[in-house]
Amino acid sequence: MRSSPLSTLVGLIARALVDHPDRVVVREVDGDHHPRIELLVAPEDIGKVIGKDGRTAQSIRTLLAAAAMRAGKRAHLDIVD
Repeated sequence: MRSSPLSTLVGLIARALVDHPDRVVVREVDGDHHPRIELLVAPEDIGKVIGKDGRTAQSIRTLLAAAAMRAGKRAHLDIVD
């Protein structure tokens, strides 16, 4: 299964943030109109991905939105716990 550039981007960012990069899983699920990217990390790393007041998660979503817009798409990021 080949991953899209958007899910590859999310995986790259998440692996740089966490203590257990080997436990990062990124899945792309076809939504109604837009792809939904699910990010799963180790339970002890969830705080690093979300960040204080959700700022890190929002920054990841902003980068994903910019990359998706450049590709002529829209995408949604779900951080699964």
